[in-house]
Amino acid sequence: MKKTVIRELTKAELQIMQLLWSRERAFINDLLDDIPEPKPAYNTVSTIVRILEKKGFVNHESYGKTHCYYPIIARETYLNSYLKGVLHSFFSNSLPNLVSFLSKKEGISLVEADELMKIIEKNRKES
Repeated sequence: MKKTVIRELTKAELQIMQLLWSRERAFINDLLDDIPEPKPAYNTVSTIVRILEKKGFVNHESYGKTHCYYPIIARETYLNSYLKGVLHSFFSNSLPNLVSFLSKKEGISLVEADELMKIIEKNRKES
């Protein structure tokens, strides 16, 4: 079975995808309404959405001359792919290395460490 490679999104593309994942379906004007000031131009958002479509993240339905866009890659699918890439690129595919890095940088409290252990135990039981 061929493994599908999901390309990483730019900051602007990710912002639009977050809006589409939240809305599930949207016209360009809907997306513009959700973007905080200073808002980009209509054509800028339209171009980003078309790029997302070419990358295989978005599809559309036509209503005359206008299009309603919707995501075809789920947020969880993208997040899983993105995190695997970070894990591979920065932490030698080692989850302990990632957790060690985060604990040093973010300072994990005893309460948070306990929560992590509960999550690990829960996932272990479900596997």
